[in-house]
Amino acid sequence: MAKKTNTEEKFIQQLKKEFKNKQLFDMAVQLSKDGQKAGYERLEFLGDRVVGLVVAEMLYKTFPDEAEGDLAKRFVQLVCAKTLAKIATFWGLDDIIRSKNKQLCHNKNILSDICESVMAALYLDQGLEKVKKTMEPTWEPLMKSYEHAPQDYKSELQEWAQKNFQMLPIYQLLEKVGPAHKPQFTVSVEAGPYRKTAKGASRKHAEQNAAIEILKEINATDI
Repeated sequence: MAKKTNTEEKFIQQLKKEFKNKQLFDMAVQLSKDGQKAGYERLEFLGDRVVGLVVAEMLYKTFPDEAEGDLAKRFVQLVCAKTLAKIATFWGLDDIIRSKNKQLCHNKNILSDICESVMAALYLDQGLEKVKKTMEPTWEPLMKSYEHAPQDYKSELQEWAQKNFQMLPIYQLLEKVGPAHKPQFTVSVEAGPYRKTAKGASRKHAEQNAAIEILKEINATDI
């Protein structure tokens, strides 16, 4: 994603002006202060679902011939913290986050959360259609930039596990069968409350397959 220009810097300011309830917007970009719990965290909880729904619908309409599994892979890539943080910076959110600690304004996880909290605030203020009109011009080019569904599921699962449970996924080789020229591996992976097993022609492929199974279950729960 390109570095933001004056046009993008004006984007978030213009969006703020369009809010009917300015307090909602202010809450969405306010980090904790004076020992109080940050209001944006509740909005981020809602925004995670709102962003997920919009992206899922866009994928469903953009790739009518793709299987559910491939749509899930694309979905994970488009709503991961790395992508949301880039979009937050592109929109200029890093310049308007309210915090005494300015380093937090450039923290990837904070930017990701604020991106979601702003979309939640917009949803509460003006409804889902307004959120769609705001998100689509930014997400559509990203969506179409991948000719094939992304493949690095282990990295996406690791990012999710670290963000939500401060842990790394645990992989375990359960079985290796078959001849040397055509082995089959079975592995398990555990991340937070989720545990899945999968097979593959190599241990690496089996781990990737197990990771995507958890990610699919997470997506089904969160959307």
